[in-house]
Amino acid sequence: METTAERQYWILSSDPRQYHWDTLFVKGKEMWRGAGAKPQVTRIVKRMRRGDRVLAYHGTPDRHVYALAEVTRDPYVDPGNPESKAMIIDLRALERLLQPVSLAALKANTLLRHLKFLRHPRIPISPLTEAEYREILRMGGIVPTPGLPLP
Repeated sequence: METTAERQYWILSSDPRQYHWDTLFVKGKEMWRGAGAKPQVTRIVKRMRRGDRVLAYHGTPDRHVYALAEVTRDPYVDPGNPESKAMIIDLRALERLLQPVSLAALKANTLLRHLKFLRHPRIPISPLTEAEYREILRMGGIVPTPGLPLP
């Protein structure tokens, strides 16, 4: 039987010229193959679980946090390349941020100065604390409503 784990938070980076996050919103749900097969990245992907929240970041040339998504399936081996060690996850689009949060704004926010994403920009996936996640949502115009939890 599956154990209930505490929700985790992540930031996923994608080059918008290769995979634009609008694609996820058009399809609603999709396999995300953007992590690659590097051992360090594969270890991070294996920690993701169904129900985790994801902030979708567009890399160069845009460089901003764009949207919010949810992991809908635990990581699994890419069925299109079963010999590879690349792990993929399924994502469901939740909502676009009301205002994209630029890389410069992330770097300027003192509450986010320890963000692993900022220290290791070449890694396409990075964990976030709940406080970091909530701060980025706030910066993007998504604030909690009394009685309703944040997405």
